[in-house]
Amino acid sequence: MPVPEIALPEPMLDPSVYASTAKPKPSMTEEELANLEKPKVLIVGAGIGGLTLGILLKKGGIPFEIYERAKEVKSLGSALLVGSKVMTLLQQLQIYEEFQAIGKPNIQTEVYKEDLEPYFTMNHDYRAKNTGGDDYVVARPDLYDLLLRQIPKENLHLGKRIQSFEQNMEGVMIRCTDNTTHFGDILVGSDGAHSAVRQHLFHDLKKNDKLPASDDVPLPFTTVCLVGQTRPMDPEEYPVLKSPNGAFMSMLGFETRYSWSVFTTIKNTFCFLVVLHLEHKAGKANDVFTDSKCGPEAAETMSREVRHLKVPNGKDGNDWTIGDIIDQTPKDSISKCLLEEKVFSTWYGGRTVLIGDACHKFNPAGKSGAAAAMHDAVALANWICVLRPKNPADINVAFEEYYKERFPIAKDTFSNSQMYSKLAGKDFRAMAVTHLLKRLPLWLWKRLLAAKKNEARPQVSFLPLVEDKGARPPAPQPSLYKTLALLETRAKAETKKNHSTYMSVAV
Repeated sequence: MPVPEIALPEPMLDPSVYASTAKPKPSMTEEELANLEKPKVLIVGAGIGGLTLGILLKKGGIPFEIYERAKEVKSLGSALLVGSKVMTLLQQLQIYEEFQAIGKPNIQTEVYKEDLEPYFTMNHDYRAKNTGGDDYVVARPDLYDLLLRQIPKENLHLGKRIQSFEQNMEGVMIRCTDNTTHFGDILVGSDGAHSAVRQHLFHDLKKNDKLPASDDVPLPFTTVCLVGQTRPMDPEEYPVLKSPNGAFMSMLGFETRYSWSVFTTIKNTFCFLVVLHLEHKAGKANDVFTDSKCGPEAAETMSREVRHLKVPNGKDGNDWTIGDIIDQTPKDSISKCLLEEKVFSTWYGGRTVLIGDACHKFNPAGKSGAAAAMHDAVALANWICVLRPKNPADINVAFEEYYKERFPIAKDTFSNSQMYSKLAGKDFRAMAVTHLLKRLPLWLWKRLLAAKKNEARPQVSFLPLVEDKGARPPAPQPSLYKTLALLETRAKAETKKNHSTYMSVAV
């Protein structure tokens, strides 16, 4: 059904009156949180972004439900390089120590040619000083499980595939393929690159001539990847596993269409990522690559095709191959997927808003997708926690503020990820980028690339703030400063009201 038009009254929440440079103040008390009128949030998609938002809403006392189309929760994938950009958030959530326990610090990336001739090394040991914390190599399933454990079981609903939704002045309703309906005040699409929420929202916006032409195209992809994680291996046989730091080995195939990376984890496993670079950009609606479809059979086919690719630091320190790694990997831990790349211009409409891959999909070469989804959740949670659910104008203002904060960063992250992806590309531009990075002085590398990449270290305004110990200050975070100021203003007004009531009773 089309999205009903919403007649927006004058907004009661005006963020422009609060200075973005306001000094952060202590968070609200539990009693103050309980006294706020709270919107009910429906989150579609139990990925990293959706789980992070659910955790934050739980901490903020906001009612929420998560609807996941899969009938069982199972996270696949390779390893993530994450930590410094979400450190303060994980500390606020009081799970940072658990996060450290599932990862290994990463201090460098070793880049090889396809014959395993060392090409160059990117050192990251300065990150801890700049940001106040290390980046960690973490198996994606382990990070996912850590987040999932924070969600009450009664708030997660599996086997819920979204069929449609409706929204109006009173709220939003989602309809699932199992003939159930669910009602709330806000709908959050966190259901991945091929988001059902986004597709339904865009369909309705297009019918009303409100969808930009740039968003009305198939999601493009130029690469296909194979990912997986081995069973635990013996460090005595594989000495690289003994290192307290997580190894990150990246191989560039100049004479082949593949590039591949291998990581070591705290559990003595090897995670792998093999990327096939297509000759032409493709899309789901015009699939020019006949074997790009995903599924067990497609993964098995690609597994056979990449067995010969060489990898360093194998058994007894000798070279081995992707095939050797695949032989040590359970079949149900191997998956194949398309690597789409796009930042949509439209992130919200009415009571519906998108986060994570649903609104921006980055090439994994930039190692930013998971952190970006978590940053989206932080900015959105800050605004949801100050909303009045019965006022659609407030929701529109909150979504606009979220978009203004996150969209420019998403565009910048997209550009960075494309630059990193050129390291493994096959055209002239790829060769030029590789040539530049190989010869870039370390001091210039630190200043131009790494320092910029780790600027954002967001926090939420409704939990105790964490001291940021980085030598470089974090990037400005409007949603933090503005909502802190708004909460302070409301608290003062409530105190004044209570005082007036007390005086009236006393008289």
